[in-house]
Amino acid sequence: MSLISKRLAGKAAFKVFCTPFPAANNNKNSIFNSGESLEFTVNNTLVKGFRFNKGGSKRLLILHGFSSTCRNFHWYITTFIQKGYEVLAFDAPAHGASSGRQVNALDYSAMIQETNRLYGPFNGYMAHSFGGISVSLALEQIPHNEMTKLALIAPATETVSAIDDAFIMLRLKSERIKNALKDEIFILSGHKAEWFSIRRAMKNITADVLWIHDEDDDVTPLRDALKVKEDAHANVRFVITTTLGHRKIYRDEAVKKQVVDFFQWA
Repeated sequence: MSLISKRLAGKAAFKVFCTPFPAANNNKNSIFNSGESLEFTVNNTLVKGFRFNKGGSKRLLILHGFSSTCRNFHWYITTFIQKGYEVLAFDAPAHGASSGRQVNALDYSAMIQETNRLYGPFNGYMAHSFGGISVSLALEQIPHNEMTKLALIAPATETVSAIDDAFIMLRLKSERIKNALKDEIFILSGHKAEWFSIRRAMKNITADVLWIHDEDDDVTPLRDALKVKEDAHANVRFVITTTLGHRKIYRDEAVKKQVVDFFQWA
């Protein structure tokens, strides 16, 4: 396709890049039977999720990663409810019960901003992977302060790295196609791929941040997180783990405890 049209190749590559793998949505944890079902539309996409313990002392939003679902975070939901917090969790566009076939960071960010408008403001956010970069972009637009808490677990830090790793996974070696994909991102968003970066966004985030990342993460590389660490933001605390990888990390008991303990207010 790239031989026929670089733009068509860019469109096709972008579609592949933004299409989640089908995820099993068979988590029947009983906590979801007690949640209030919520839905709203943003950018012509129907977003579905849950609210738990409405009226709790603090309000938290849980954000899942790419090819995942909010149902994978049932343990956190249950624990935060026990602490007396109100908890909201939604399936991102093109995930779980929500509609759509493709999603990008701006789509997810728009969903977060609309969630904040409808059900916020939120005292805290917990995000894994793709949810991490999306909430970081959203927080550049959502009013917040140093009392706002943000827990990032293995966040997708740099879109350029995600593109490079996706091309390696798909065994695509064409720089022409990669550049066409980046061109398509700029055409659609008005921003270069480098703009979609937690490192860039963190300069505009005043929230209290806990960042947990694993040395053996083969999806969102630690090397990108370490560059943010080198920036030495006073509001960001890093915890580096080992042997947990990208998905096991948020299920690890020690990580769970650190995240839950982080969400405490004086």
